[in-house]
Amino acid sequence: FGAGALTVEPNNAPPDLPTVKAAVIFCKGMIDDGLYKSIRRRTQKALDEGAQYLIYEIGTYGGLLKSGDDISKYFILEVAKKARTVAYIATEAISAGAMISVSCQDIIMLENTTIGDCAPILIQPGAKLEGVEREKTESFTRATFMRAAGANGYPAALLKAMVSMQTEVYRVENLQKTREEGKKIYEFFESNQLPTDPNVYDLDKKELIVRDDELLTLTASQAFEYGIARAHVKDLAGALDFLAKRDGVTFVGKPIVLKPNWSEQMVRWLNHPAVMSVLIMLALLGVYVEFNTPGVGLPGLIAVICFAIIIGSKYLVGLANWVEVALFIVGMFLLMIEIFVLPGFGVAGVLGIMCIFAGVFGMLIKNPPDRLPWPEGPENWYLFVNGVLGLSFGFVGFILLAWLFAKYLPKLQFLSGLILVPTIA
Repeated sequence: FGAGALTVEPNNAPPDLPTVKAAVIFCKGMIDDGLYKSIRRRTQKALDEGAQYLIYEIGTYGGLLKSGDDISKYFILEVAKKARTVAYIATEAISAGAMISVSCQDIIMLENTTIGDCAPILIQPGAKLEGVEREKTESFTRATFMRAAGANGYPAALLKAMVSMQTEVYRVENLQKTREEGKKIYEFFESNQLPTDPNVYDLDKKELIVRDDELLTLTASQAFEYGIARAHVKDLAGALDFLAKRDGVTFVGKPIVLKPNWSEQMVRWLNHPAVMSVLIMLALLGVYVEFNTPGVGLPGLIAVICFAIIIGSKYLVGLANWVEVALFIVGMFLLMIEIFVLPGFGVAGVLGIMCIFAGVFGMLIKNPPDRLPWPEGPENWYLFVNGVLGLSFGFVGFILLAWLFAKYLPKLQFLSGLILVPTIA
């Protein structure tokens, strides 16, 4: 350069890191269809608000296999194409909770938390999955875990050991990769698939990780050591710091926090067997009192409200389809005609009761409108048993209260007008 030319010193400062936004989506409690729909809604909201990292905060002992598989497929086949999915295990991820966790691209665990134990079971008292039936259910569950292992790079043998017993797993050092990487690299093999080349694998020092008589459940430190958890941290801030350093990004502001809204929580609460039994009891009691009092009053209104809540909550979680709702409404209509229009009790009343029972029975099982409602598989049996328990306790409670009302209410002067008593000629 000529005299007076400008000399530019090289800029050694690191380039600005790309900025990203994170969202925290709570996934806690029973895994069911209500939680699945809630996760879909909140995930879409986070994506619409520009979140590139979706952190699912998990704390669950599991739930319905079908709902867990639905969430798993949603994470792998849809969400992973739009954002980075991270399972942040805040307490435990057991059974279907482990299934949805391994379906995320990363697992980060809070210290002293656990993951694993996803063997399918039946909720029916005394019932067991055995023989072909167990293998059919386990095969489906294993396939879900293998799909997640392939999509997200988790050790397939360990994930399989979370589902099935009789799976003995060893950890073996890959000597060739250890030399290439400059640090010890381990791989996991089932006992019947152990490698045989001593030049590539250190077979003499293989380590038994899972016995053939146990299901795999791991602590946070074990999951990190075995390559299932990417990190184990002290809090959510530690998880964000790990992701930022690993991926070379900067998180902008505080994460968006998305919890289930009150209506989603209420629908799931209403479908609990205990709550459902109370609604059934109040509905039947309202009908009983209404039929034994002159005119139309408050008991009838309470019965209508309870029936509407029962049907609506079942419909919102996918248990009631339009055929079953229509049957119930037609049954109630026929029963009203029999009581208020036609003398005695005849065909309309019998058909009404049959339609009501058919509608209610169908709402205990998740089935499409063109199929007969009969439980098939562990999930439907679980829903059916819970539904029958709710109906049974509700009916027993109604019988008891109706007897008390009939016996004591007419004797109470200030309430005697609520019950009709027979007149003496």
